[in-house]
Amino acid sequence: MKIVIKEQQLADAVAVSQQIPEFDAPYPVDEYERRLTGVSHLVLTAYVEGRPVGFKVGYEREGAFYSWMGGVLPQFRRQGIGETLAEHQEQWARRQGYSRLTIKTRKKYKAMLALLTKRGYRVLRTISKQPVEETRLWFEKIL
Repeated sequence: MKIVIKEQQLADAVAVSQQIPEFDAPYPVDEYERRLTGVSHLVLTAYVEGRPVGFKVGYEREGAFYSWMGGVLPQFRRQGIGETLAEHQEQWARRQGYSRLTIKTRKKYKAMLALLTKRGYRVLRTISKQPVEETRLWFEKIL
């Protein structure tokens, strides 16, 4: 399977986000545009056979590159797409001069926690929520 990563395909990235079952209320395109306007940002979309199947969106926040949203369609998981998107984002952030990358996720997203741990991210802080699966975890990776 060949994975093609394209940059700045916002409509395709948002379309994928709206198909991720874990996202209870996916953001509309105008929320993406609001967050990305006026800041350094990167929109990545992964394609398999021309179909958008994964995405990762981030922007500059508090002097770091913040990986805000991302996901892979369920039927395309465990095929290296998330890893490929993460690698592409990290390389891009390094080339842009960022020294660290941050990301916030929830305890319930086990696959994301595993990916972050595998890629060398460390927990910066925990924001407790109820139920506990909704607890937020802030991660950082020094680039």
